[in-house]
Amino acid sequence: MYGSPRNYAEQYRKVGVSTSVVDADPHKLVALLLEGANTRIRRAEAFLAQGDQGAKGKAIGEACAIIGHLNGSLDHEAGGEIAGNLSALYDFVIQRLTEANLNSDNVALQESLAVMGEIESAWNAIPAGQRQRPASAGARIP
Repeated sequence: MYGSPRNYAEQYRKVGVSTSVVDADPHKLVALLLEGANTRIRRAEAFLAQGDQGAKGKAIGEACAIIGHLNGSLDHEAGGEIAGNLSALYDFVIQRLTEANLNSDNVALQESLAVMGEIESAWNAIPAGQRQRPASAGARIP
């Protein structure tokens, strides 16, 4: 008749994530995407260590989808060289994640996480006064 506490916790988590997205400015949305990609890469590492190939592949696929969205949202005209460099980094990470998935390569996962962690750190270090101009960082938020 009633859901389990676990189901309630999951519903609460989903509402919390939805609220974060609805209330987020463009800078925060990119930060959430970067965090989500890194979380999924960490999950892939854990699933690889556990020998769960299916869950590893799913986590890597989700990370690639997020990174692909980030790459697709770059505004190369406004972002210039920065956008080009970010795009090259995103392409590199997607390539390494694909290799990690095909070869169960933990080193490729670690490399991907290191690159994405640097991007996330740099993004989060942008001063608040500059955060209302996503084009200055090469991002175009649809």
